[in-house]
Amino acid sequence: MSLSHDHDMAVSLTQQDRSRRAFVSTLRSHVLQQMSGDLRQHFEHSVEPEHAKSGAQLETPEAIHEALREEFPFKAYSSVRTAAQEMVFDVVSDAVDRQLEVLNEKATKPATHGTLKLDPLLPLPKNVTGIDVHLSPGGYHTEHAEDDVTAGAVYDNSIDVFAFGQFGKQHNDIGTTLSNYLRLKYPDFSPASILDCGCTIGHNTLPWAETYPTAEVTAIDAAAPVLRYAHARAESMGIAAHFTQMNATAMEFDDAQFDVVFSSMFMHELPLKHIQLYLKEAFRVLKPGGILWQMELPPMNAMPDYENFYMNWDTFYNNEPYYGTFRKQDYKQLLIDAGFRAEDFVEATMPRYTFVGESAFCEAIQDNNTFDTLTGRMDPKGTRWYGFGAWKG
Repeated sequence: MSLSHDHDMAVSLTQQDRSRRAFVSTLRSHVLQQMSGDLRQHFEHSVEPEHAKSGAQLETPEAIHEALREEFPFKAYSSVRTAAQEMVFDVVSDAVDRQLEVLNEKATKPATHGTLKLDPLLPLPKNVTGIDVHLSPGGYHTEHAEDDVTAGAVYDNSIDVFAFGQFGKQHNDIGTTLSNYLRLKYPDFSPASILDCGCTIGHNTLPWAETYPTAEVTAIDAAAPVLRYAHARAESMGIAAHFTQMNATAMEFDDAQFDVVFSSMFMHELPLKHIQLYLKEAFRVLKPGGILWQMELPPMNAMPDYENFYMNWDTFYNNEPYYGTFRKQDYKQLLIDAGFRAEDFVEATMPRYTFVGESAFCEAIQDNNTFDTLTGRMDPKGTRWYGFGAWKG
């Protein structure tokens, strides 16, 4: 488990804090590896053959879910996974609460690198305020005091526990991987302006400033507490980024302002109508010759039925109700409907850059896209991220 935070917004941990976090992180790892493996074995060696005897074919994720939901291995897996998710926030909140006054004060220090622009009048969308996304109490928008950073601090610390080291030392592997893919795959592309949408606390924003150090990096999110934290974190790391409170479905930027519009694990948190609005806005603010580049869950039409069932678990049990609907979409058609040309569509699977190094990464991205049990899932055996998007002709 990673406990590395090389920035001034890091909280101090007692031995009890560390022990509780280590336990929950290990529990989550056990659920997502051993228990998920046991569940698959139960399906393949018991449930699926039993249904086959009666001529029933479990060929959709919905059918697999229905066949498994009353089975003890599925109930055990779901119960422990949900409990572990709730425990993630329980074990990180104590340290944040103890040091919240200090954290809020640090977040108000004068900026020396980037900027922070908040809009207290911004209407927050219901998909942000209506549910506790990821089972995080209060979601990512709730404020408990003036200049509050609670939601950002809880999120940052929760990733330590939640991801059991699979997002890299600074939890920035997605942004590092996706930005370096563009750098290495398209060496003549040199963006001057980059936009990250739905940035939360900027884990995957700041790698763009490191990959393209001459570019101006802007990031938006609808939630003020995570933006305050993101800005303070970036400032303490000496990285210039401009954080703005804004709804990605109705951006206030000029037409053709950015060379890259990026997001990571953002679109599946939006209802379909908002996805469509976001993509049209992304097309509008992109410069001709720029690229929309999204790290997301792989589409259902690229994955086996059982993998789709497994991935869609979060739709029902992790307060991510739009997850499954998004994955059912034809991603290329979504972009065409937003204004992009079919021939400009791109997609790729890629290993984690910070884990494999540049040489192995370069070799891997020359191969055809690989969709299998390691695609889009956290797995110490070798997770591959999925990215898709389009160039603006």
